[in-house]
Amino acid sequence: MSESFQFQLKKTDGGARLGEVSMPRGTIRTPAFMPVGTVGTVKAMYLDQVRETGADIILGNTYHLMLRPTAERVARLGGLHELIRWRHPILTDSGGFQVMSLSGLRKLDEKGVTFKSHVDGSTHHMSPERSIEIQGLLGSDIQMQLDECVALPATPKEIERAMELSLRWAERCKVAFGDQPGKAMFGIVQGGDVQELRVRSAQALKQMDLKGYAVGGLAVGEPQDVMLRMLELTLPELPADKPRYLMGVGTPDDILKSVARGIDMFDCVMPTRSGRHGLAFTRRGKVNIRNARHAEDMRPLDDQSTCPASRDYSRAYLHHLVRANEALGGMLLSWHNLAYYQELMQGIRQAIAEGRFADFMAETQENWARGDLEPA
Repeated sequence: MSESFQFQLKKTDGGARLGEVSMPRGTIRTPAFMPVGTVGTVKAMYLDQVRETGADIILGNTYHLMLRPTAERVARLGGLHELIRWRHPILTDSGGFQVMSLSGLRKLDEKGVTFKSHVDGSTHHMSPERSIEIQGLLGSDIQMQLDECVALPATPKEIERAMELSLRWAERCKVAFGDQPGKAMFGIVQGGDVQELRVRSAQALKQMDLKGYAVGGLAVGEPQDVMLRMLELTLPELPADKPRYLMGVGTPDDILKSVARGIDMFDCVMPTRSGRHGLAFTRRGKVNIRNARHAEDMRPLDDQSTCPASRDYSRAYLHHLVRANEALGGMLLSWHNLAYYQELMQGIRQAIAEGRFADFMAETQENWARGDLEPA
């Protein structure tokens, strides 16, 4: 831990980077996967369990928390860490993704975004300054700039407009953030799938000398090869001595390939959302526990895992719980999935440390390709 926000790049292996973010509330080992706790909870999980899977940091969602219980109430209650009993770092997004996903409920201009609440229809205005204020009230350790994330496909003209607006908002967020010892504000590279705009965005943000940089707008439905090509163009333009965060990504395969290109931090709802719908990620690929083949299979999802949900419960029981729509099914599979993601990250970090990331990546992909165990 450190009294200030610091990033140490410990080793590289090809494009892959092994590092460490140190700050007052704890150390984040990178590459890191950050479970998503949208409204102050990682869905279907106790936060003690989330920590035990190996998570160093979780996310909160600025838009949802400002609606309920409200940022001001969270502040009166001692901040988000105190309210949810999570003593470790928290990153909050800016609300920018909702600019896209709730497009039917918002109006956008130079000043910011006016939202209609999806909860009760009330109107709220979020400027770059208000976004940073909300994140400060929540007590966030890493705060994201307000940006406009454009859904793809979009015209180059529309992508450029949003990218330039996001850069102006980044400047305003930097001023609003000011000097907060031990905390950080990250800028967000935008530019859609237009190569020249991605490079321009990254170069302009670099000039702002921020504490970290995110790549946004690449988990919005575009093919994986487009995402990877944008990363290959963008990352060389960012400082090597600052953390790099790929927002909203993704599948285990997305993570492996993005680490290979130099990404340090990830977040995604996929492990918990998939778990609640009966889908498990395993070292042998994806397993749909709803399938009838599991109905009488007393083997666990993964007898090599240290996670009780993966090791101690039979596929037959998980199948029964999911088919019966019992909440425990989603809880156990979410627990399993988060544990698998963190085991994958630990394997990645160890492989980089040992200078064998390419081999680890190939072995992991081969195991996925083998597919699940033969039916019992």
